[in-house]
Amino acid sequence: MREIFCKKNHLDGEKCEAWAFGGNPDKLAELVLRGVKTVTSSLRVLYELEHEPLPKQGDYSVILDSRGDARCVIKTAKVCVVPFDKVSEAHAYKEGEGDRTLAFWREARRDFFAGCLREAGLSFCGTKDVVCEEFEIAYAD
Repeated sequence: MREIFCKKNHLDGEKCEAWAFGGNPDKLAELVLRGVKTVTSSLRVLYELEHEPLPKQGDYSVILDSRGDARCVIKTAKVCVVPFDKVSEAHAYKEGEGDRTLAFWREARRDFFAGCLREAGLSFCGTKDVVCEEFEIAYAD
């Protein structure tokens, strides 16, 4: 899928990263394909630790499932960075998970982010910067 999309849109492969959502890649990719999940979030510090640039408007990403198979290509429409405790209800709803409330989002992300940070020898607090990325499907089979 990545090769087809990149060739069709005159992109080299490096401009189209491939990755899977954390937690439950299959379920989350399916939510994207159904149009329920239109945003994602990650911790800014994790980009810094991995020396990775933050996503930016116009970026393309191949969304993988748990087996590493491509499910679709998304295009980043908007990116903002806000403290964890300032993430909006609208963003939580667009994540498409659970009951889509901010309370659910905060509990689920707090646990997930804390686990990611623990692996890096860091701890979580509610003021950690969150990269909020809004996207649209650019290509799907």
